Amino acid sequence: MKPSKTSKQWMREHVSDPFVQQAQKDGYRSRAAYKLLEIDARDHLFRPGLVVVDLGAAPGGWCQVAGKLVGDTGKVVALDLLPMEPLRGVDFIQGDFREEEVLEKLESCLQNRQIGLVISDMAPNFSGVSQLDQDRVIYLAELAMEFALKHLSPEGSFLVKVFQGSGFEAYVKSMRSRFAKVVVRKPKASRDRSSEVYLLGTGVLE
Repeated sequence: MKPSKTSKQWMREHVSDPFVQQAQKDGYRSRAAYKLLEIDARDHLFRPGLVVVDLGAAPGGWCQVAGKLVGDTGKVVALDLLPMEPLRGVDFIQGDFREEEVLEKLESCLQNRQIGLVISDMAPNFSGVSQLDQDRVIYLAELAMEFALKHLSPEGSFLVKVFQGSGFEAYVKSMRSRFAKVVVRKPKASRDRSSEVYLLGTGVLE
């Protein structure tokens, strides 16, 4: 099938993207690594010994960063429906994080350690139908928040990607009712024309 003008434009932009080029130099699996690094530099998400769960982790850009920052005393568990190439210091579970079998594997990996941070850079396969795609984005974000609220330690944090549009304000309001502090971040590595932002919630409310 002949590539569309849109796909050709995306490929040209992707190849010339300085963050893509930097990721190749630094050995990161995706340019998304720099989004997480910038947010961490500002909000100090990671520390040695922290237990982190990465939802929708493939291809591994975020958990690659997390693994380096929590060190040998920390733990990173990555979950995704898709396969992911192994990463040093990262335990990977392939499957749906809502399913009991996957949660049992997660508990086994954690060895009774509390989760201090849940991160989610998930996005659906976009259809090109804006309202449908936005609904899917919000749905995934809701699933991620539900998981975080169930599994985070009381003082833990939750970082999630969302897109501004229908349902965004309601999602922010819902998050503010469940976390003591919620901030919005738009890292430089997030393309200007993209409506994506990241929400960071800290301190799970009773």
